[in-house]
Parts: sequence; C-alpha cells; structure tokens
Amino acid sequence: YQRRVHGDVLVEEIWNYIDLIRVYTKKKGNPPDFDKPFILKKGNTIEDLCNRLHKDFASKFKYALVWGTSAKHTPQRVGKDHLLDDEDVVQILTVTAHQDLNQIGKRELRDAAKRKEKGLK
Repeated sequence: YQRRVHGDVLVEEIWNYIDLIRVYTKKKGNPPDFDKPFILKKGNTIEDLCNRLHKDFASKFKYALVWGTSAKHTPQRVGKDHLLDDEDVVQILTVTAHQDLNQIGKRELRDAAKRKEKGLK
C-alpha cells in the first residue's frame, strides 16, 4: 500500500514538473471518458482543446460545460478563453446545422441590404 501511495505522489509531481495537464471529455448524456485524456500544456484554453478535437469545433463553438478545479461551480458554462486545469472534465456544445443555416441566412440578408444601399445588385 505504501509503495502505491508513493508512486501516486511521484506521478503527480512528474505531471506538475512537465507542465502538462490531462483533460477529459464528456458527450451529452454520457459519463466522462476517463480512459483517454487529452494531454495539453498548462495554460491551454477551451479553444485549444476544440482545435485538438475537431477542425469545426472552434468555428461552431457555442459554449462549454466544465467540471473540475478550473470551474467556480459545477458545471460552469464557459467560453473559448476559459483556462483549463489538470483533470478537468469538458463538454463542448456547438451550434446545430439548423442554427448555422439561420446564421448564414441572416448574413446573406445583411449583405444584400448593404449591396442595395450602395446601389448594387
């Protein structure tokens, strides 16, 4: 037992020394996946995690829920600039395809109105 405790302390000290953190992800309605942490540098943000997960996550990011020491309460709803801590659990929520289409439609209407103001078609 004593050897295992010392080994756990040693592992924690190594993690602190190399300035890396373990971040776990969680899908909505499922428990966190503690078997496969994402290894990030200390000081990384939700946006850094999004970029590691999938190329569209950062651009379609809505908000994230965070459980862990970086959260003021659990879960905490955070933005892309939230700093992550070791062993945080993160659930990322993105805009749906329908919401994305609505944004595109609004953009097209806005651009058409600007062109009309300038006398263009």
